[in-house]
Amino acid sequence: MALVAKGELTDKLARQVVEGVIAGEGKPAEVVEKRGIKVVSDDGALMAAIEKVCAEQADTAEKVRGGHLPAAGALIGAVMKETKGQADAAKVRELLLKHLGQG
Repeated sequence: MALVAKGELTDKLARQVVEGVIAGEGKPAEVVEKRGIKVVSDDGALMAAIEKVCAEQADTAEKVRGGHLPAAGALIGAVMKETKGQADAAKVRELLLKHLGQG
């Protein structure tokens, strides 16, 4: 859980680590290494995913640009899918809203 506090893992990724520890895959750091679990926190990588999702879901992106912020949830979900759940959703939201002129 220290890895979550340091921002190195999200809650979802921490669950995967706990499952690995319980399954006998080793200590948390070993499970992280074996499974390649890491938080995608690089702004460049996140922005690439955000731009891709906004292009694919242009109608939804336009709704957010127009001030309909609840529509951002669908875009955030798509970015999370694009990053295989390894992005920090709060960071994705922050970057997405800035990208769409709402942050």
